[in-house]
Amino acid sequence: MDFHLPELGEGVYEAEMTRWLVKPGDEVQPGQVLLEVLTDKALMDVPAPFAGTVESLAAKDGDALKVGQVILTYKEKKTKAVADKPTPATAAASKPTASAAAVKSGNGPPHSLRQGRGDAADRIPVKAAPSVRLMARKLGIDLAQVRGSGPAGRILMDDVAALVNTSPTHERGTVSASPTRKQGSADQPKPSMDLGKPGTRVKLQGVRRVIAEHMVKSKHTIPHYTYVDECDVTEMVKLREALREPFGRQNVKITYLAFFVKAAAAALKDVPLVNASLDEQAGEIALHDAYHIGIAVATPSGLIVPVIHDADKLSLLETAREIDRLSERARTGKVALDELRGGTFTVSSIGNLGGLFATPIIAHPQVGILGVGRIVRRPVFDEQGQVQPADMVYLSLSFDHRVLDGAVGTQFGNAVMQRLQKPVELLVG
Repeated sequence: MDFHLPELGEGVYEAEMTRWLVKPGDEVQPGQVLLEVLTDKALMDVPAPFAGTVESLAAKDGDALKVGQVILTYKEKKTKAVADKPTPATAAASKPTASAAAVKSGNGPPHSLRQGRGDAADRIPVKAAPSVRLMARKLGIDLAQVRGSGPAGRILMDDVAALVNTSPTHERGTVSASPTRKQGSADQPKPSMDLGKPGTRVKLQGVRRVIAEHMVKSKHTIPHYTYVDECDVTEMVKLREALREPFGRQNVKITYLAFFVKAAAAALKDVPLVNASLDEQAGEIALHDAYHIGIAVATPSGLIVPVIHDADKLSLLETAREIDRLSERARTGKVALDELRGGTFTVSSIGNLGGLFATPIIAHPQVGILGVGRIVRRPVFDEQGQVQPADMVYLSLSFDHRVLDGAVGTQFGNAVMQRLQKPVELLVG
């Protein structure tokens, strides 16, 4: 029998094959992950809706796959009806609790189950594609009990896969997942960067290919201009040191990036034109009323930019927690597609790697990006002309010159620096 690539998400019609987790001859159980695919920098698991034996694989690493394309053939194993013997996935679906991973992170997942009475009259109509319905039916999952993460609550394949993966019998370890895709632990070393090997050739694929395409589109489409300014962040450094212990008691690591994200979100309200995108087809500049800040994260696969949604509504503590959560998910390859979408502005920090400043590339279709350099303690003149030690940082801001002129960009930069120089205001709101 043929297995077709199912629908992966709203508006997702193709994906890149990254890795098979089964091989011909393997016995497969319902819910077991068959392969990984890449969609816009997000790795997604494709679970099996069947029980049987893999006969052949119709795709290889790096192949572009279309939704509905045959990617695997198998010999079906004759079993009793799913209703006679509930699968672990069915049991998981019947529990109105979040997954263990989401509970550990302290945030409710987008795949959490609906609560309330189970009467048919009380259920919200299910919105899902035929392929998603087929997958759920074969896995014994009641879609009426699943909260969809797509538009208007539409249930996506990723929602079903995430629910299946909460079952202990369907952990990635049962299908020989790589260490970077398993739940992290304190004693597990973090994956290191692949810096290349002299004399070899590396295929441009996976996240690296997506990065290349995005960067070319950005530079080809957007006329960038960048300006650099320096900011005295002495008070911010002191406040961060004071917050280390109280934040640590809540298992939150406070980084400088949290301050820069909060400062940027506040400054965007002062200069709305920076929180915008250019609709070239309509010939209009769309000014957004939501403040979704992307944060650039260096991973072994390449640069990933997860998004902190509604950053203006989060406290400094919540922002720090979200940065830690998203960064860890990005580095371990667990970031979800919806966590990479919707950004209206981006903050990229190179300070932890040692750079003073950079000329960051805008994430199309955004119109601005903030680059943060290394904080350096050096002597400066105060207002009385006396030399004092101060913690200084270079801020590099790139803008789309079609939308923003230099004066507007400078005004935004000044608004960011005003917040950084009075960091207590970021703490109290």
